[in-house]
Amino acid sequence: MNINFSKLTAAGNDFILIDNRNNEILENEYEFLAKKLCNRKYSIGADGLILVERSSYKDFKMKYLNSDGSHASMCGNGGRSVARFAYDLGVVDSKMVFETDAGFVNAEILPQNNVRLGLYDPKDIKLNMRVDVEAKEFNIDFINTGVEHVVIFVDDIENIDVLKYGKIIRYHKIFAPKGTNVNFVKVVSNNTLFVRTYERGVEDETLACGTGITASGIISVIKNFVKSPVSVVARGGDMLSVSSNIMGGCKVTNVVLEGPAVVVFKGMIDI
Repeated sequence: MNINFSKLTAAGNDFILIDNRNNEILENEYEFLAKKLCNRKYSIGADGLILVERSSYKDFKMKYLNSDGSHASMCGNGGRSVARFAYDLGVVDSKMVFETDAGFVNAEILPQNNVRLGLYDPKDIKLNMRVDVEAKEFNIDFINTGVEHVVIFVDDIENIDVLKYGKIIRYHKIFAPKGTNVNFVKVVSNNTLFVRTYERGVEDETLACGTGITASGIISVIKNFVKSPVSVVARGGDMLSVSSNIMGGCKVTNVVLEGPAVVVFKGMIDI
């Protein structure tokens, strides 16, 4: 079967997007398809696969799978990419609301390939937890921005071993059984961060992680390290913006993520 696809990148996080509103691909085939198409040596290659499905509630539904075939309820960079994809398909106007497995998201297509996402309120915020990793103690914060994220503030962001420590913390027993994504954050100024992320499901450092950048921005504001809106520089060099309202303590509302989502190429593949 030949399937049309688009390849998009959002701040260096790349995705394969497929219009599956006619259910040509069965849901029980998604995992296999993600593993096959995201393979960088033998296929298109990407950090994840996104399928657009019909929704009974909103403009469309986003289904996201990591490159290892695992399902994630939400992806911030993927959310901006699917908004761009749906807009280019003519499925929606420049403003839309779509369904994810974590909740409803509103999006707006902006000039210069930027997309703004209005996300749901984060949950399960836990601050100042201590984790020992190979004789090294980390002070970590935890937040769920649609998926689970640990935030760790570091001084030397360039030399931190993201792959080593990220992988260990990702599988740490306190986050079992699902595990967590891990973000290493450097506060650059009172409104700028630099973030590097070990991403669960990709099992490596990625050039950007939208929900991780959102998590880092929110935690940084809660801890009074920066003020909202926060400019966040991703590993790939792109700048994203995170804004939110902190309603005292750890109550967070009106979360907005803004950044680029660009079509790299389009094609057809036999699956």
